[in-house]
Amino acid sequence: MRTTSNPVFRNLPQGQQGGGYANFGSAAAGAGQFANQYGQQAQPDPWLRQPASRAMTIDDVVTKTGITLGVLSAVALVSYLAVSSNPGLGGMLIAVGAIGGLVLAMIAIFARKTDNAALVLSYAAFEGVFLGALSRVMTSVDFGFSGGAGVIGQAVLGTFGVFFGMLVVYKTGAIRVTPRFTRMLIGAMIGVVVLMIGNLIAGFFTPGGFELRTGGPLAIIFSLVCIAIAAFSFLLDFDAADQLIRGQAPEKAAWGVAFGLTVTLVWLYIEILRLLSYFNND
Repeated sequence: MRTTSNPVFRNLPQGQQGGGYANFGSAAAGAGQFANQYGQQAQPDPWLRQPASRAMTIDDVVTKTGITLGVLSAVALVSYLAVSSNPGLGGMLIAVGAIGGLVLAMIAIFARKTDNAALVLSYAAFEGVFLGALSRVMTSVDFGFSGGAGVIGQAVLGTFGVFFGMLVVYKTGAIRVTPRFTRMLIGAMIGVVVLMIGNLIAGFFTPGGFELRTGGPLAIIFSLVCIAIAAFSFLLDFDAADQLIRGQAPEKAAWGVAFGLTVTLVWLYIEILRLLSYFNND
């Protein structure tokens, strides 16, 4: 049984089997991810599509993802300009955005509210505050960096370049999402998270911790590994979205897909921006 590395998709409604829309995916991509998730007979679920609601389509996914990213981008611009005019706001806005985004993400995932539009857009707003301030801090001479908006533009282009590149890879079946591939990727993600936490804890006792974020050769390698894992995570996310579309999940589930894709995009952007900042560190 295949599952996705993105926890957001694990809580989305299963929908019905069969059907499909716009030939978004193919049978080779796999099926059955959301059916009998715990090895038990599927039971009626209040999340399942009711007769009065229509099934989710790829157009819903594109539209709601666009809206979510639009909110994130608009708030990020405001946050960036705020820090530009007052560098002292950088740390506060980063903390507010990061904590607010994390709290809302946890609520959405564990309370099974990933299809709630208000919650998804609120999450996007907090992430916008975080990314806007972080982008300014990591590219400004005020904080020991250089490159400015040029580096941010490179990070944005790199992020969406990877996104569309992995979409092509998924559509062409160049890399198939198999149970083995999923296990390997999730294992890699767990390993990266453990290293991040370990590096953070070590930083309290030794300057730089394990030197995974200091800008040295090891930090560059670690960032490249994180970028690769985030990129391959898109394949699992696309496959999960494909399952929902072909399973005729309710229309509102598209908000959950937008949420999940945004989580991965944010992670990828941060890692690319961090990598670029290493080469522009004064």
